[in-house]
Amino acid sequence: MTGGPAVPLGSAARSAAAPAVASLPIPVLHAVTSPEVVAARGFADRARAVMAAGRGRVAVHLRTGDLPTRSLFILAELLAEAQRSTGAWVVVNDRLDVALASGVRGVQLPARSFDVSDARRLVGAALRLGVSVHDAPGAAEGARGGADWLVAGHVYDTPTHAGLPGRGEALVRDVVRAAGPGGPPVIAIGGVTPARVPALRRAGAAGVAAIRGIWAADDPPGVVGEYLSAHGDGDFSGAGPHGQR
Repeated sequence: MTGGPAVPLGSAARSAAAPAVASLPIPVLHAVTSPEVVAARGFADRARAVMAAGRGRVAVHLRTGDLPTRSLFILAELLAEAQRSTGAWVVVNDRLDVALASGVRGVQLPARSFDVSDARRLVGAALRLGVSVHDAPGAAEGARGGADWLVAGHVYDTPTHAGLPGRGEALVRDVVRAAGPGGPPVIAIGGVTPARVPALRRAGAAGVAAIRGIWAADDPPGVVGEYLSAHGDGDFSGAGPHGQR
């Protein structure tokens, strides 16, 4: 775990409510932040508006770089309040301690982070776990370890990975195949626009993730609606090994 000292565990009320997280379907749209997005003026208001627009079909990922632990905890706890009122998810990148303490619904594990099986033992049923993967072996390992979803990328060219060409929809197909029947849903990331969602769905993606496509838009809540309309159906509810229906 990175980013500073551990945060104490949250209240008994949060712990009592945590097991219900395991029964919730994984959101189909993941609005991933960057340190620059989080640092921008008015981010918390924009995040709450995105959550209200997407409700249970959207997850806001807090990927905050070197943000001090206390600042990350305060932000996560603030958005956890909106999580409860909207049904949307908040997912903290990497920091299991902050996620457990703040009452968010999930953690996204980067490739450099905890082994997913170790993270699963630490959090039990209190949090859902996503794992970032870049190839079929990583997907198979994440599925075996107990991931609730896999974020696969980067699929298309994106400024986030300047100079590295996207691997295309073939990456999604490979990751879905490696995750196996009944395995964790695959969320495609990297240069994803609403227009590209149908092709990714045909490749087997259960959902998509975006950074600039949402946060750089003039109207982030409106773009959320475009992504969800392109996706078509409701929340992902396929079979899976960790509480998915």
